[in-house]
Amino acid sequence: MPTHPSHEDSIRQRSIAKYATRAAGYDATTGPTASIRARTIACLGLTPGQSVLDVGCGTGLSLAPLREQVQAEGRVYGCDQSPHMLKLACVRVEQADWRNVTLFETAAQDLRLPEPVDALLFHYAHDILRSQVALDALLAQARPGAVVAVAGIKYFSGVLRPLNPWVYWKNSGYNGHPGELRSPWDRLAPRLQGWSMTETQWGMGYIGVGHVPK
Repeated sequence: MPTHPSHEDSIRQRSIAKYATRAAGYDATTGPTASIRARTIACLGLTPGQSVLDVGCGTGLSLAPLREQVQAEGRVYGCDQSPHMLKLACVRVEQADWRNVTLFETAAQDLRLPEPVDALLFHYAHDILRSQVALDALLAQARPGAVVAVAGIKYFSGVLRPLNPWVYWKNSGYNGHPGELRSPWDRLAPRLQGWSMTETQWGMGYIGVGHVPK
């Protein structure tokens, strides 16, 4: 009998197709969120010698600042399911000759790291945040007490709520499952200790931080 793709597989394939067309020009579009990336990485509080996973690392824009924090004695891991995006990240790593950066082309739920990590970064990884199976796999590879920092897009509240159809449209250009933007962190946050959240971009974005339970 023919097999049919699961709901999550369909989401993954839609996302991969979207990034196939966006990869080449992706870096040029990230200016408005560059400061958010820096703030989110700072929330990890990394120190030299630690290890960190960049979840959905894309073209690798977070790799350099993460490596600066853990230094040469630390480890930086990145994963992405998009071959087009990850190819650019690999070029970035090769050109910089970063010997302590390892990248994996895989869906988040299939990732297997060689060691547990001290921190997880989710920078605009909306589809992954909405997948329980992906979160299960990722949190299982973090040390007890590991820091988790998340940045992403969400719906406006209050007087700016009429702009939310535009927020949905903006998110749909990148994600296989662009909805569920009222509280995109609500499947991750209950699994962390000390969760706190700050709005960004006048309420269209957020940065959240918590810890894997000890």
